[in-house]
Formats: sequence, structure tokens, C-alpha cells
Amino acid sequence: MIFTLTDELIDSIISAMDNQETVYVVDAALNQLVDGALHAPDEENFYSLPEWKSADGFQIREDFVNQLHSPLAHDELQNVLHSGRGVFKNFRNILKSYPEIDKRWHIFKHRTMSARINEWFNSLREIWGLEKLDQLSESDVNLVHDDFSFDDYDPSVDKKTIISNVNASVCENEKLPSEVINAIYTMWQNQFENDKAAVQTGYVCNSLSDDFSGCITASLISKGQEKIFSITSLFVPEQFRGLGIGTELLNLCITKLEKMGTNWVLVPDFFAPDLLQPLLIRTGFKKFSSGYILQF
Repeated sequence: MIFTLTDELIDSIISAMDNQETVYVVDAALNQLVDGALHAPDEENFYSLPEWKSADGFQIREDFVNQLHSPLAHDELQNVLHSGRGVFKNFRNILKSYPEIDKRWHIFKHRTMSARINEWFNSLREIWGLEKLDQLSESDVNLVHDDFSFDDYDPSVDKKTIISNVNASVCENEKLPSEVINAIYTMWQNQFENDKAAVQTGYVCNSLSDDFSGCITASLISKGQEKIFSITSLFVPEQFRGLGIGTELLNLCITKLEKMGTNWVLVPDFFAPDLLQPLLIRTGFKKFSSGYILQF
């Protein structure tokens, strides 16, 4: 008997995986968790949950700390992880002093554990003879919107912020001579600020503390080609990556462009670094010689 992996069931499974004292199983008929002590898993009517041990809980915390770019919080949490006792409890207590990071931790944890659950569910779907699922759950989207705002791009307000953040990122991360870095930035800025486009749209993401957390912009290619837009920026600062912001920015922009009657969306190679390519493919873009293209 098959069951459906709903957002409610995902949340229940995450709570059960966190609970190391009680064993739960999925009741396929009810599509919910029941006590494993009363219903032994038979992988037909009652299914065992994904394996999750204390070592997995430690690893997910270590992964989160390793990608954290807040020095004080990073050092305190790192010390807790190597303290040897009361790690999970002390980890939770430290996060209480950093509300913004605590929210990011819960997003990170939910996404990581959801990915484990999706792998487990896809293995069951293979057994059932069904196609694998590959999509961002609605609960992940809600978590991102709980902790970040996504506002329509306003050139008069947002252009300077986007340019300064992208410039800082290029200068910090590229292992190239300064004159080459300046040339790359100038090339990007010239394309981004191209005033020939009749229409420019997009979204800007900010944290609850009003920190710039990402952006996406798209421009009409020309006045004579009203059905074709090009992505002119898609950027998330390093400290906010891995939280689903880039995925949501792209989804919001694509949805808006479709409602505007757009037929084609282009992403030139210049705006498609390696880390964005899997996201573009998942969203429906196809690779072509000069970049990626999406047809509605």
C-alpha cells in the first residue's frame, strides 16, 4: 500500500526522527505516524522511518556551523560541539542569544532532514514503480517567507544596493588580478544597467533585520521583442546561501514573467555560474550554446 508524503507528514517525521526514545512508523492507510511498539513495520502497511541517529544530529549541527559566517556565534557553537557533554542542549541554549541565526538553523535543519526524507520516500516510490519526486516542499517555501521578505524590484531604490553587493562579492571571491576583477565587474554593471530595455522586473530579498539577502532581475530584450526576457542578475550573498532563497527568487520571477505573457526566458552563460546550473535545470531551463532557455 502506498502513501502520500504531505507537508504535514514531513513535519511529523522530522519530529519523530528527532525523538530518540520512541519508535514511530508510517501507517499507509491513515497516511500518518503511529506508535511502532503497537504496529511492527512490514514495509507494506506500516513503514519504518528514515534512519536517523545521534551521530546524524551531531553532523547536521557541525555542517551548519561550518557554513556560518557570524564569527562570535560560530566560535561559541564550535566550542559546544567539541565540549563532549550536553551538546544538543547547549547548542540550543547558545542559539537563543542569536535569534536571526536560530531561525536560519531551523531552516537549515528542516531542509536537510527533508532532503533525507525525500531520498527515503523516492526509494519507496521506486519499489512501487513510480517516478521519483524532485521538488521543494511547500513547507520549505513557507519557512523562507517566515524569515525573509521578497519585494518587487524598484530600480530607483534597489539598483545601488544590488550593484554594491555584487561588486563586493566579486572582489572578495575571485582569485584574479585586480584589473581583471574590475573588468568583470564593469562588464556585469554595463549589462545590468542597460537602459535600452523597455521593462525591467524582479525581486529583492531582505532578512527580518533588513540585511540584503538576495536579488533577481529580468529585462525585456528589446521593444520589438516583447515576449522574450533575459535574466540580468541572480545573486545571494554567501552567508545566506543554502536556505532556499535563490530557488524562491527564481520561482517568483518566473511566475511573474509568465503572468506578464512572456514566451521565453534566457539566462546567458555570463549569469549562470556552476552553482546555479542545477537550479536552472530543476526549474525547467534547457541548456543551449549561449546559456539556458525556458519556454512557457
